[in-house]
Amino acid sequence: MLNIVIFGAPGSGKGTQSDNIIKNYGLFHISTGDVLRDNIRRGTELGATAKAYIDRGQLIPDELMIDILASVLDSHKQEAAKGVIFDGFPRTIAQAEALDVMLAERGTAISTVIGLEVPEDELVQRIIKRGQLTGRSDDNMETVQNRLNVYHNQTSPLKAFYEQKSLYQAIEGTGSIDEIFARIQAAIVQLG
Repeated sequence: MLNIVIFGAPGSGKGTQSDNIIKNYGLFHISTGDVLRDNIRRGTELGATAKAYIDRGQLIPDELMIDILASVLDSHKQEAAKGVIFDGFPRTIAQAEALDVMLAERGTAISTVIGLEVPEDELVQRIIKRGQLTGRSDDNMETVQNRLNVYHNQTSPLKAFYEQKSLYQAIEGTGSIDEIFARIQAAIVQLG
């Protein structure tokens, strides 16, 4: 079973590269962002709660995200048989520890963490452009700065957490989509 965490700042290409990994390795994709946006679109109670945090550029509380993730995993056991790619999760050390426990309870663990590393000025340009193309309301300059601040303060410590476990693989996240994916494939091959 191949369980991958795809890690990086907002706009680093996690969703794009997740799609490539899914196509090439047959993994089940869990994007917490997609799950949350779907609930917001459908007007669920979770969606309303999540929207309040997202609109302020803040992270969803850990317990809520763990519950969401466990529910998604448990309701897609067959699709997740080859492994899972976690996109946008974990975002805090507490979430990473809770993910380890949740996976251990299901007889599995994280195989690797793919860290997409992109300079901040490029991240801002990518996010603003994405907002113009997709109309995502959270892709505006004020929210982008809030999201990057949250990333630097709360999420980036995960890099050291996973490095200590020898799971983190830094991937240069600049260049063409194909060039970046070739770097990811080389990292996955090293897993044996």
